[in-house]
Amino acid sequence: MQYTYSEFCGTTILEIKDETYNYLIKARRHKIDDEIYFRNLKDNNIYLYKINNIDKKKAILNLISSEEKIVVNEKKLHLGWCVVDPKTIEKYITSLNEIGVDKITFIYADYSQKNFKINIEKLEKILINSSTQCGRSNIIKLEVCKNLEQFIKENEDVYFLNFSTICIDDKKDEIKTLVIGCEGGFSKNEREKFNKDFIVGFNSNLILRSETAIISASSKILL
Repeated sequence: MQYTYSEFCGTTILEIKDETYNYLIKARRHKIDDEIYFRNLKDNNIYLYKINNIDKKKAILNLISSEEKIVVNEKKLHLGWCVVDPKTIEKYITSLNEIGVDKITFIYADYSQKNFKINIEKLEKILINSSTQCGRSNIIKLEVCKNLEQFIKENEDVYFLNFSTICIDDKKDEIKTLVIGCEGGFSKNEREKFNKDFIVGFNSNLILRSETAIISASSKILL
C-alpha cells in the first residue's frame, strides 16, 4: 500500500478509528511513533503523520509534513462504457484505475439491461482502495448517462470501438473520448449515429467481451 486514505487528513491532529484503525493497528501492527502516509483524495497533497497515542478503539496521529505530489497520467481518457452486469464493472474497474483512465460515463445503451443499477458510492470505495495500492493521487470520475444519443451530444469528437478497418493503434494519440459497447455490441439505430471517421477497431476478427475490449483499448491509448 502506497498510502492510507482518510477523508479527514490534512489537519494537525488526525484521529483514526473503525476500518482504518483495524487495518493499521490490528492488521499492520503499527505502534506509537510509527510514521504513515495519508491522502484525502480531495487535494493533491500527501500527508505524513506520526502515531502519538493508541487505545482500544482509536489512535491519534500528529502531522509531520505535507507535500503536493500529483501521480496521474498526463493524457486524459474519457470512456463511455455501455452498461453491463455491475459485478463485471466492480471486478474490472480497478484495472482501469491503475491504467490511468480519467473518467468513465456509464451509458444505458439499447442492448444494456435496464434493470442493472450502477452504484456509484460502491464503485468509488473500490477505486479508493485501488488508488492506495497503485499510488494514484485521485480516482476515476464516474457519471451515468441515460442513452448513447445524449452522450454524443454532451461530448466532442467521440470515437467508437467496433469492427473497423481503422486500427485503434493508428488513432491512439487523437482519442480522448471512446465508447465501448455492452454484450451484443451496438444496435443498428446506434450505429447510424456514429461518425464513420471516428470508428476504430482491433487488428483481430475475434469478438471480445466488453471488459476485455475496454481494458485492451485503454491500455493501447494510455500505456
